[in-house]
Amino acid sequence: MSLEVKLNTGSTIDEGRLAKGGDKLTEDYKMECAVCTINPEDFEALGRPEKVMVLTKDGVRCVTVRAREDGSVPPGQVFMPRAIWANVVVDPETFSTGSPLYKGSPVLIEPTNAEVLGAAEISKMMLRRG
Repeated sequence: MSLEVKLNTGSTIDEGRLAKGGDKLTEDYKMECAVCTINPEDFEALGRPEKVMVLTKDGVRCVTVRAREDGSVPPGQVFMPRAIWANVVVDPETFSTGSPLYKGSPVLIEPTNAEVLGAAEISKMMLRRG
């Protein structure tokens, strides 16, 4: 089962602390940022998964992250820290602003058993795709 949702990204206190401290390749950074926060109703509809795959609507780009339930997220929306995991699925179109759409990007989420990759592995994966 997959759900179509709107992806919102943004900085978190710990994401910023780790990124500014030069810790983007650490397990702590991965634990903080390789996460998709989901509304409880949507989380339940997905079967309360440990991990989800977040996919662009066309299915061209995807990333596996840990799933987290949080009632502060509205139904039909998800939140991911603004880091390399979210960047995989954020639409690169900038509409001449120089900044991609970090809020409200349509994505699909679905339960998965795939591995959550670290930042270095994600970078290598993106380079291979060219």
